Amino acid sequence: MRNNSDKVLDFTLVYNKYKNSIYHYVIKMVNDSMLCEDIVQTVFVKFFENMNNIVSKESYNFWLFKTARNEVYTYYRKKKKLMHGDDPHDEEINPLISEDAVGENFEKQEFKLILDNELNALPEEQKEVFVLKEFSDFSYKEIASMMSISEELVKSRLYKVRQKLIKKMAGYVL
Repeated sequence: MRNNSDKVLDFTLVYNKYKNSIYHYVIKMVNDSMLCEDIVQTVFVKFFENMNNIVSKESYNFWLFKTARNEVYTYYRKKKKLMHGDDPHDEEINPLISEDAVGENFEKQEFKLILDNELNALPEEQKEVFVLKEFSDFSYKEIASMMSISEELVKSRLYKVRQKLIKKMAGYVL
């Protein structure tokens, strides 16, 4: 058993290494920055509480993403139960494009906004596969393990998402 200062040091190193990738995954899944920050905080609190139970340091990345995924789906389950009426506080917040963004920077921002909107329109299982592969850079095997599905299903979902996005995005580019 490690002493407390070693645990805090290990936690700090892991937090600094993975906080951005966990944040990017969660923000793509929930599209709400305040909610994302809450979920990321919860993930790292749970990580700190369970650090001694994780067998190897090589498993930290997997454990963090698996926990983040579980937290995102817990949020969606709770949201689904609460959505029996229109609640104005339940609307998703989309990032605003800065007024002083011009030229290429503006086009990148606009493209990102369009891509985010198209991703949010996808079924959750397709969106998640795409986000894990393209934004978090996990292998097919790692994604399959996280989602408890086969590698073939991961590849199939990823192919379908890419085809949908190509068709949708082609209309904006032309």
